[in-house]
Amino acid sequence: MERRAAPYWNPYLAGAGLGLVLVFAYVVLGTGLGASGAVARTAAVLADRVAPAATEQNAYFGPWFAEGSPLAHYLVFMALGVFLGGFGSALAAGRIAPGIERGVGTSPMLRLALALGGGVLAGFASRLAQGCTSGQALSGGALLLSGSWAFMFAVFAGGFGAAWFVRKEWQA
Repeated sequence: MERRAAPYWNPYLAGAGLGLVLVFAYVVLGTGLGASGAVARTAAVLADRVAPAATEQNAYFGPWFAEGSPLAHYLVFMALGVFLGGFGSALAAGRIAPGIERGVGTSPMLRLALALGGGVLAGFASRLAQGCTSGQALSGGALLLSGSWAFMFAVFAGGFGAAWFVRKEWQA
């Protein structure tokens, strides 16, 4: 007997829950949410395994090693919790299935290549900006920072504008 997937959460309730998590982060940690810092710190540890002297003398990565392990940071534990919580939620809802989501005219290899390229580009950009979309939009927006609001309007406008060019890729 095939198990049916649980319905998705109400997006307004999920958004309110995320807002409460953000308030909790400010109260307990004194700082907001983010995701790219965990990836950057993991990359620093991997680079340190390959070239320890160069990594620890690097102006960007070096200070993280002076504090101890770069992995002993709240963002790393938060990212691990997000991954485990998301996996547990998907498992409980019956939403785990192997596959590659793609448009009808896109091959699996092209989809994976585009996803990898987009991820690398977004990761590089988040390090240049010293933060990711979640840190900028959620944490900065919650603090009513004008730059964060301008960023979010630009993200939505860019996404809306780009959707016209790729809409046919996702139509059956």
